[in-house]
Amino acid sequence: MFESEVYQRMIQNRERMSKSHKKIANYLIENHETAPFLTASKLAKNVKVGEATVIRFAFFLNYKGYPDLQRHLQEALQRKMTSAEVLARTTDENEQTVDVVSEVLSDDIQNLKMTLNQVEPEIFEEAVKQIIEAKRIYIVAYRSASSIGSFLEFYLDLVLQNTEMIRQADGVSEHVLDISEDDLVIGLGFSRYTKRTVEVLKLVKQQGAQTLVITDHLMSPLVPYADLRIIASTEINSFIDSFAAPMSVSSALITALTRSQHKKVEKRLKQLETLWEKFDVFYD
Repeated sequence: MFESEVYQRMIQNRERMSKSHKKIANYLIENHETAPFLTASKLAKNVKVGEATVIRFAFFLNYKGYPDLQRHLQEALQRKMTSAEVLARTTDENEQTVDVVSEVLSDDIQNLKMTLNQVEPEIFEEAVKQIIEAKRIYIVAYRSASSIGSFLEFYLDLVLQNTEMIRQADGVSEHVLDISEDDLVIGLGFSRYTKRTVEVLKLVKQQGAQTLVITDHLMSPLVPYADLRIIASTEINSFIDSFAAPMSVSSALITALTRSQHKKVEKRLKQLETLWEKFDVFYD
């Protein structure tokens, strides 16, 4: 494992490291089975350095940021940890729950900052354009990612009336049969990626559909099937993913769409308000 590139970079650059960077490198090497699953804030806490120092350490090793370094550390293990293993290896028995809210919200803030730096404006603009021009929009998202998929489906269909989330795994073939090059498929997947999401995206690409992928890393298995891809950081010191950044990206897509088509959307919302009032939808 220590022959992998990420550890070789640490070893080869050891003499050039500052005292704090050496502490981080030593910790990563000594805790190679648990450290790859720590967030930047948790790693900084364990090493007793600042979070900014951890981020600078990643850049020092010529990685694009801490998430990039972290993914290489995880891949050096040569296998994905199960949810139970990740929980066990990222949780200290004596940790106090009183600190959790501060830790998790800090990690979410860091994920949002990372994502903001990773989003390419021209890709984002093209994604909005594809959403507007698509004849039909299909959303592919399974397990926990379906929460973001449902959010996108609700608002896109509210204003465009052409969006559907593929929920039933057994019904994928019927949907794929109808998908054409005029349609857009939005795929959402985060580590650990579901096989079904990858398989469906592969199939719709064969059908000629346009694809937009929202995932957590350039090395995600969904990326090869993406015409457009947006990377959103999801790292958190837990067996769950942080969806603050992917949800924020989804909100940005919806907002950009409604601003671009504001006259059409305003007209539809006024019509809907009449119906909502008629059917007494909202609490007064």
